[in-house]
Formats: sequence, structure tokens, C-alpha cells
Amino acid sequence: MVMDEEIKRWTAKRKSALVIEILQGKTSVAEASRAFDLPPSEIENWVDDAKRGMENALRTNPLDMREQYEKQLKELQEAYGEAMLELRARKKLQSLLGEEDK
Repeated sequence: MVMDEEIKRWTAKRKSALVIEILQGKTSVAEASRAFDLPPSEIENWVDDAKRGMENALRTNPLDMREQYEKQLKELQEAYGEAMLELRARKKLQSLLGEEDK
């Protein structure tokens, strides 16, 4: 299982590197297709996916990102607060049960 994940990571890295080379004009889809024995349509799909991802990243509003970050932070703080309350309650219960045994 670990080996499969390593292969997938390497493949994803290689795809990214190849797409960057194509976008920078260092190679073409046809050259990459021949060099790596891949269908041109598959490589074109990788390039299109990368372009869509870049467009979405450029459209992101910094205020939206800030709101999302603040929301996640608030949720984490609430979860932490609840965990602390539960921990205090358990300690209190444990101390009360310990006193009854004496």
C-alpha cells in the first residue's frame, strides 16, 4: 500500500513538472506525448486542469479567504473549549468518586 502511494505522488509530481514545462514553452504536447508514450489528449487534459486551477486561484477574493480562515479558527476554538470543559468535568467526577471511596 505504501509503495502505491509513493508511485502516485511521483506521478503527480511528474505531471505537474510536465505541465509547467508545456506552459513555459520548454516542450510541446506532441513532444511530451512521444517522449513519455502518452496520448496527446491525456496531456492536454492535464494542461487544461492546471489552467482551470490557476484561474480559480486568481479569482479567489482575499476577503473570502479571510472569512473562511476565521470561521475555521472559531470552530477550532469552540471544539477546544468543549474539550477543556469535558476534561474538567471528568476530573471533578473522578475526584468526587475518589472521595466517596475513602
